[in-house]
Amino acid sequence: MAGISTIFWDVGGVILSNGWDRPARAEAARKFGIDWNDFEDRHELSSPGFETGKVTLATYLDRTIFCRPRTFSREEFRDFMFSQSRELPGARAVLDELAQSGRYLQATMNNEALELNLYRIERFDLKRDFAAFFSSCFVGARKPDREIYQIALEVTQRDPERCLFIDDRALNLECARQLGMHTIQYRDAKQLREELAALGVPVAAA
Repeated sequence: MAGISTIFWDVGGVILSNGWDRPARAEAARKFGIDWNDFEDRHELSSPGFETGKVTLATYLDRTIFCRPRTFSREEFRDFMFSQSRELPGARAVLDELAQSGRYLQATMNNEALELNLYRIERFDLKRDFAAFFSSCFVGARKPDREIYQIALEVTQRDPERCLFIDDRALNLECARQLGMHTIQYRDAKQLREELAALGVPVAAA
């Protein structure tokens, strides 16, 4: 039986920290003195369009933050948003190792707004490891909806049985499995290395 040839990776929560998740928004509300309930309600209504590229960062900020006068600037708030990103070195080391082997097509499959996604690709040099980026802001579809997984398979023209998807959230793995892909729910780098080895993807021991 042919082995895995393609590995799709979630980004936030696996390779990098979550770029603009609930804890980051809560810290923003505390730092800038924003009403949390109003901010979170506005975020929930705006996030589907924001993450699928239909709403720009400027419009998102208009709707969620600068819908009323503030004592801080857009630039200050934007800089705070972007500063929440950091690399998770354990999983990144695994990713680098697999990329350097040259044995696999590797691509992202993640939910992220356009401006933040572009910043993170550049800031953390994700292009050194990934051949393609199936980000929600590029393809107009989000996990866990079936469409984003189908787009990734159709564009890469890979058999799902030879594909692996790695994500930290169980719900995001369900549709991938239904389509016939192998999956790993990421918890930590040691567990990732062990499960990759069990699937016939050789990686060095931690």
